[in-house]
Amino acid sequence: MTQPNDSMEIDRREWLRRLALAGASAALPAGCSRRAAPVAEVLPADAPLRFPGKVPMRVINDRPPCLETPWSAYRHDLTPNDAFYVRWHLQIIPTAVDTRTWRLRVRGHVAHPLELSLDELRRMEPVSVVAVNQCSGNSRGLFTPQMPGAQWRNGAMGNARWTGVRLRDLLQRAGLKAGAVDVSFDGLDNGGLPSIPDFIKSLPVDEARREDVLLAYEMNGEPLPLLNGFPLRLVVPGWYATYWVKALSEITVLPHPFDGFWMAKAYRIPTTANAVEKPSELAQVTVPINKMNVRSFLTSHQDGAQVAVAQPCELSGIAFDGGSGIKQVEVSTDGGQTWQIASLDADLGRYSFRRWRFSWQPVARGRVPIHVRATSNAGETQPLVAGWNRAGYMRNVVEQVVVEVM
Repeated sequence: MTQPNDSMEIDRREWLRRLALAGASAALPAGCSRRAAPVAEVLPADAPLRFPGKVPMRVINDRPPCLETPWSAYRHDLTPNDAFYVRWHLQIIPTAVDTRTWRLRVRGHVAHPLELSLDELRRMEPVSVVAVNQCSGNSRGLFTPQMPGAQWRNGAMGNARWTGVRLRDLLQRAGLKAGAVDVSFDGLDNGGLPSIPDFIKSLPVDEARREDVLLAYEMNGEPLPLLNGFPLRLVVPGWYATYWVKALSEITVLPHPFDGFWMAKAYRIPTTANAVEKPSELAQVTVPINKMNVRSFLTSHQDGAQVAVAQPCELSGIAFDGGSGIKQVEVSTDGGQTWQIASLDADLGRYSFRRWRFSWQPVARGRVPIHVRATSNAGETQPLVAGWNRAGYMRNVVEQVVVEVM
């Protein structure tokens, strides 16, 4: 790649080669696009592949690229950039961005339309927030019964320190006119055909003016990776990543509710707790998905990990929610019959992963299920039974990992 302050580009031959390889070797769900690849390079099903700028990652889709973070990356409080999951919606995504010509445009129901370069944005007051970015469909592949869509396991999430400028500062500079209702966001990706709706998301104007909503140009102290939205992406802490528009190019203030496809038809949930409904009784009323629910995971061990009997063993993992912060994490090593409180590491902010730790000394050999349950400062906790909805959004349940005590 060239220097990020001038441009960022993925070598086009390498990009196309990776797309071809992914199409032939990845185990993709029904309905996902595939591409032919040279037979000599076909890998075992579900084998991780390395896309430009990334470590080897599980490929959910090849085009548009959807790549899942390796579980080992969650042993870091901040998810490394080269292991951070990737989720695009439309076939044509930017593989090169020249910041000498790129501009962010702010227009619509404003008094002073803006057109800003990346250098101009960088000269504004920088602001940072540590926040979890999680796909709405994270863990969709674990829903029963299954439904169409990207069959993510639990790796469509990551935690990073995002640095950029406050969106509200730009809106203030542009001068919102009386009656502003929604703010929409459009990036450089497109569907390639007039029949494919452009990926445009919107926020109510009051949400857009939250102090912690950013236009980020850095991720963990480095320029955004191209696959994660270079040169600029929207950061909406506490809300699902569908709102975190990548390769942002246009912001439009509207005097009416935005009614584009990706708000009016897609990414909608029932109004019930955790968006739960029944396959036989679908909810009649839905709303756009918004704030994340509480989740927790054991990340130090995976299914089948071996631990020694009668020896101390530290269990650790992560917990997070939609912005109230984590109050406590409990661990069960007896199938959920009893629970013990884990210790919490330093708080990196209410939108961040919160690291938890628990010292365990197994007393008998055999297979032991370990459960972890988080409670947020808002009083929300994880249920023992997973709910279901037609879109596979917002999975929330006490997760289980089974280890072998030897």
